[in-house]
Amino acid sequence: MNVSDRMKRAAIMQAYDYLAKDPAHNMEKMCDMMLKFDKDNGLTSQLKLVKKVVSDPTNNWYKFAMSCFDDIDPKVMRHLVECFVVNGNIIANPMLRNSREKYGCNVPWAILMDPTSACNLHCTGCWAAEYGNRLNLSFDDLDSIINQGEALGTYFYIYSGGEPTVRKDDLIALANKHPECGFLFFTNGTLIDDAFADEMLRVGNLIPAISVEGFEEATDSRRGKGTYKAVERAMKVLRAHKLPFGVSCCYTSANVDVIGSERYFDWMVNMGAKFAWLFTYMPIGTDAVPALIATADQRAEMFDKVRAYRSTKPIFTMDFWNDGQYVDGCIAGGRCYLHINANGDVEPCAFIHYADHNIHTSTLLEALQGPLFMQYHANQPFNKNLLRPCPVLDNPGRLTVMVEKSGAKSTDLTSPETAKAYCDKCVPEAKLWAVKSDELWKKEQARIAAAKQANASQGQAEAK
Repeated sequence: MNVSDRMKRAAIMQAYDYLAKDPAHNMEKMCDMMLKFDKDNGLTSQLKLVKKVVSDPTNNWYKFAMSCFDDIDPKVMRHLVECFVVNGNIIANPMLRNSREKYGCNVPWAILMDPTSACNLHCTGCWAAEYGNRLNLSFDDLDSIINQGEALGTYFYIYSGGEPTVRKDDLIALANKHPECGFLFFTNGTLIDDAFADEMLRVGNLIPAISVEGFEEATDSRRGKGTYKAVERAMKVLRAHKLPFGVSCCYTSANVDVIGSERYFDWMVNMGAKFAWLFTYMPIGTDAVPALIATADQRAEMFDKVRAYRSTKPIFTMDFWNDGQYVDGCIAGGRCYLHINANGDVEPCAFIHYADHNIHTSTLLEALQGPLFMQYHANQPFNKNLLRPCPVLDNPGRLTVMVEKSGAKSTDLTSPETAKAYCDKCVPEAKLWAVKSDELWKKEQARIAAAKQANASQGQAEAK
């Protein structure tokens, strides 16, 4: 980060301090300040939308923003704005753009990595289990990845596993060593206690996303008896410490009715969660159960429900497949993110277990410029219908071609599976989703066109 960027950050944070004194009255002014500094237009469209929201106290997102100021420790809130909004976007965007142009490859906004494959639970169907329970990225490995990423413009790091909190001390130490970066970790929540919460409060840039399958019966049936109550205890600890946290949900054909229910969303809000990351089941590995893939009708129902909840529930929700239209399709392969497993294999995605580089023998940039990631770079998006973003679940066969052309190998250490075998499991539902998603896509295109026309008309009226 150069001197100019540091001055820019200092000015924005000074404006934030002004905002935090009276957020109800100053949020709109803060948006105007940030628009002035967003010279590369990396956040202009988002900021204009935010400005519209924060000028309306009846808006759901206004209520969400105010809940963040009320529920989150002020120092933590400030640090998160600095890490995720300023460093991770306003400063990072031009750096990422320059890196992509300079090196001719994808460079990710975020890096997902597994500190360990070890876990204190034994959840049914957990894809991380295929790596065993003895693999680890050392502190130096993780630190090196972050250093390499920062040099390219990547300021957001996510931990999965295994169970990342098995390595609590290292998570805290890395967050402390890299205060300009934002960190998030997927966790079963059972190891979160007051002492760990105190440390998270101290560093201020480490956020948990707690994995829950639904209510008590569904969660305990997959993760073990007592897990749901342990999760609720963890949430209460985090809320008592005024720490932000979210929920991570995997919806399947068996639990989608619960995950998508209003009761479940109300539970997340009432427990204090500020975000929900929704994933859909992927049939990874030889022991996968294709029958658990959400049906086309179920996925369409989630599409409608999540969009409705965004207007009524004060929680930030992302559905990583159904929201493909907002990120121009697939975000994997380093386009927005990549995955480094506990063995050091650099994979395009947490759900794509193939690699041609390992962080122990290659640099991050060498992996990004390697054959597999360059296949992603050349082929994204995988479908003009951005509601069909995935090269496996939505466009089975696309991954097969990329893996075969690149010479990438399976990273499954116990039961290697060909890309074709993986993709073939998705073909029946992909065909049904193609029909359903094309209907949704046409409606979305019509809605977007109408909104643009309305905005243009409003702009002309204001100009007069």
